[in-house]
Amino acid sequence: MNGELPGTVALADENATLELGRRLAAKLLPGDLILLEGPLGAGKTTLVRGLVAALGGDPAEVCSPTFVLLASYGVNGAPIERVHHADLYRLRGMAAAPLDEVGLGDALADGAAVTAIEWPESWPWLGELAGRVLRVRLAVAVAGDAREASFTWE
Repeated sequence: MNGELPGTVALADENATLELGRRLAAKLLPGDLILLEGPLGAGKTTLVRGLVAALGGDPAEVCSPTFVLLASYGVNGAPIERVHHADLYRLRGMAAAPLDEVGLGDALADGAAVTAIEWPESWPWLGELAGRVLRVRLAVAVAGDAREASFTWE
């Protein structure tokens, strides 16, 4: 499975980022954790939108959960029934991520869901909370809408 995705892919525009989310969805299993790293505007939420669409959810529901911290989307991607989407941007710099206060503990324990976490960099141990972890690093090109994504399964 790990060899089925290139290590790095160029993303020409927002549609390419959506398509990457769709491609990644096909590789996911219930319980998987996706750690999304990259600067503001790199396409993290757009990638989740593509993932939700590919799993049979409504991509229009997906927005950056910066202020609510955690959102959940119902999908029809049996055996995946939900996508939990966390944005920890506002919690950066805290010594410990408030897993229970945010609801991440429950999200990660949900055996019928995948969880995508934006801004996990402050808590490297988040990757130890799931059996299968996909780390996606998004970078913005110098000019235009181009992006680059790299992935590693941990």
